Amino acid sequence: MASATATAKAEAEDGRPQRRFRFGGSRLGGFILALNLLSLLILFGGALALNEWQRGLIEARQESLSVQAKLLANVLGELGITQGEPYPMLDPGAAGLWLRDNFIPEGQRARLYDQDGLLVSDSYAVTDAIPGEALPPANPAGTALAPSEPSPRETARVKRANAELSAEVDRALQGAPQADIRRNENGDRVVSVSLPVRHVQQVLGVLTLEAGDVDETLAAQRRALTPFALVALAVNLLSALVLHLFVARPVMRLSAAADQVRLQRARAISLPDLEDRKDEIGDLARALESMTDTLSTRMDAIERFAADVSHEIKNPLTSIRSALETLPLVKTDEQRGRLTNLLQQDVRRLDRLITDISNASRLDAELSRDRPRLIDLNELLGDIVAVYEGGQKPGEAVVRFASTADAARVLGRDIPLGQVFRNLIDNARSFSPADGEVRVRLERDDSRDLPLRIRVEDDGPGIPSENLETVFERFYTSRPKGTAFGANSGLGLSIVRQIVDAHGGRVHAENRVDEDGNAVGARFEVLLPLAGRRP
Repeated sequence: MASATATAKAEAEDGRPQRRFRFGGSRLGGFILALNLLSLLILFGGALALNEWQRGLIEARQESLSVQAKLLANVLGELGITQGEPYPMLDPGAAGLWLRDNFIPEGQRARLYDQDGLLVSDSYAVTDAIPGEALPPANPAGTALAPSEPSPRETARVKRANAELSAEVDRALQGAPQADIRRNENGDRVVSVSLPVRHVQQVLGVLTLEAGDVDETLAAQRRALTPFALVALAVNLLSALVLHLFVARPVMRLSAAADQVRLQRARAISLPDLEDRKDEIGDLARALESMTDTLSTRMDAIERFAADVSHEIKNPLTSIRSALETLPLVKTDEQRGRLTNLLQQDVRRLDRLITDISNASRLDAELSRDRPRLIDLNELLGDIVAVYEGGQKPGEAVVRFASTADAARVLGRDIPLGQVFRNLIDNARSFSPADGEVRVRLERDDSRDLPLRIRVEDDGPGIPSENLETVFERFYTSRPKGTAFGANSGLGLSIVRQIVDAHGGRVHAENRVDEDGNAVGARFEVLLPLAGRRP
């Protein structure tokens, strides 16, 4: 493709291979994949970073509360609140005064439980701060007040919060410090630490500290995640825009151009701005333009072929019609026999013309259907010449075959190649004098780009120098005096060139000349590539 050619040129310029990322062989696909992966990496990286940050914040908060709880528990012992003889116990009154006189940071709550798990003191109960929310607007005068009973959902929420707190306190009474995240009575998430209060080794109660700023921390994390999400969204939008601008719109333009060719019966697609692109869209545009140009050329060739066929068929038909119109007017048997011979000659000419036209029209299909295989030219030419030798009639030119090539194999199709050599031999025999000779010779020269050369020579009058190339055109039937008219359709050599070109070879014509420069015959030379070797 064109992009592959451009890459090869770039490699040839600096001598180093150009390394480019390709996804499935596509540069554009790799670019789109990279954009989408980048957006996902940004999103995942932000999420992982925030998860680690959230975990670190919560662990740091729990550790801070644990340190505060240990300090407060030590203060309880130093103040004598946890002492007593002979059985140590908590002093509820002193604990309440202690909570009232000590500073509890805003947003935190301290509660003290005795060894039976009963609440002894609560910082919310002894503080001057009144927790809660603002009251709703007052009802209009004369409006009856609705009973303020908690809803079943609120009741269940309070019970669940008290149950979680009681379970945490019970575990702490077993002597192990507890740290957890749970919901309070208002449904807010809190970080809770419960620490056993000891006198020597005996557990006298539990000190619970709560921090209710978990939701604010999570909200801050969500706000911190927002830039990552926005960046990821922007990258995805950019990739979608790139897909639209560089893929969707060009494909739509190519589709519209193809529809225009179909609806307006145009012959070609031309989108110069797309053809200059160096990616797959440019390759597609160039391929479509090349395809439509090829189709246009083929359509022109078909039109010319149809016009030539019409012209060539009209000639024998006109002759036949004239002979038939003249036949009733003739009076002698000699004249009638002459007209009959003319009719038979035109019928044979028409039959041969139709046969060659049919063969020429099926040639492309046969070449595309038949799979190439190894063909030994020595064997193929030997079999063809043997057929001519076996059917030799008096007065016809003799066909001789000689070969100097031991290994002469080509990759091709045996039936079309056989038609090439039969057409050349038939053409040479038609120009050869009675009892003349047609020589077929196979040679090999590895110094040439096309090593195999097949020559077909005759002893006829030769070819006019100005017609050495036009003899390969369709319906070329210019013949020297003395040769049979109507024996050739003018398609044989055209078919020869078409088949040889399809096999990667070349064919040309030249005259054989004597020492004085006079033509002593014609020579057709076919050059073919050797199997396994590129021309």
